[in-house]
Amino acid sequence: MKKVEHIGIAVNSLETAGDIYQKLLNTGIYKVEEVASEGVKTAFLKCGPNKIELLEATNPDSPIAKFIAKKGEGIHHIAFDVDDIVAEMARLRAEGFILLNDEPKRGADNKLVCFVHPKSAGGVLVELCQEATPGD
Repeated sequence: MKKVEHIGIAVNSLETAGDIYQKLLNTGIYKVEEVASEGVKTAFLKCGPNKIELLEATNPDSPIAKFIAKKGEGIHHIAFDVDDIVAEMARLRAEGFILLNDEPKRGADNKLVCFVHPKSAGGVLVELCQEATPGD
């Protein structure tokens, strides 16, 4: 793993949370997009080399809606940048981690992603991210 790619924060409203984080970080949102397969709309902010991803549910059955219903708004996951997501997934499986995805899938911000189950990562939902290339 190369670095922390971003921290994901579950929010009820991108508009409300976006206003808060833009003021807090003194920067603007640089990208908003929907990931229909996950039932989520995302907004990204940069603070120096760091990124924050705000996550709003687009339907009541989405993982973000369920997270907020159970735990309220707040930190949802930490994402790590990797060079080879398939190799990293194999390494983590061999180390005994439980992965929520059998294969990498398309995520927000032009990434291939895979999630590590919080039960096998000390209670933290971990996301692996690799920059997608054309054809991924």
